[in-house]
Amino acid sequence: MASAPKTSGSHRVVFAALAGNLAIAATKFVAAALTGSSAMLTEAIHSTVDTGNQGLLLLGLARAGQPPSRTHPFGYGMELYFWSFVVALMIFALGGAVSVYQGVHKILAPEPIDRAWINFLVIGLAILFEGGSFLVAWREFKTVRGDTPFFAALKGSKDPSIFAVLLEDGAALLGLALAALGVAGAVAGLAWADGAASVAIGVLLVLVAAFLANETRSLLTGEAAAPASSRPSARPSPTTRASRASPRC
Repeated sequence: MASAPKTSGSHRVVFAALAGNLAIAATKFVAAALTGSSAMLTEAIHSTVDTGNQGLLLLGLARAGQPPSRTHPFGYGMELYFWSFVVALMIFALGGAVSVYQGVHKILAPEPIDRAWINFLVIGLAILFEGGSFLVAWREFKTVRGDTPFFAALKGSKDPSIFAVLLEDGAALLGLALAALGVAGAVAGLAWADGAASVAIGVLLVLVAAFLANETRSLLTGEAAAPASSRPSARPSPTTRASRASPRC
């Protein structure tokens, strides 16, 4: 029988990201409507997609925590990996692709940005919200990885609910910096800068989606547990198929 994954830290990370993204998305949409900024609209779409993604991760955590049944004798742990893969597809399609399309449209038909100070104010507030969410995810990830180097721990992590939020929030912070540069460029007279920022944000999201999809694909197809772990008690027994049935931290 599969051992239940320890998800308290995962839930804390996802709930923090959900609350932050929901507030940020609403604020960005208002700013985009008031200023006409393409980069801000792209960021609003990004935050909306992230909010939906957190809901999917919570669904995955809830379903993965179900006890084994007659039809699923090894538990439902793989559900989390499936929903994390869906999250990667949403980031790619609704986040990255839409952002690139919106950016190209703005480059070809640039429009002036009104009341740019609103964009900068919202970007500053968003950095505070996203930074707080990222800090929660980073602390949990740091606890799990121990002394393992960052990239090795990221690729070796068996809990997509944590590394997905970490990647999303990291991309969000970089996206906000790109949006600020785009707005600043447009205000300085570079009409194409706002659209170019949207394209750059879209490319960033596509890269994050590709990495996340590849990592969850490995987990779905039975990637082995790491040979050493700073939290061995969080790993299921490797002696049965149950070692594939539950997310491992």
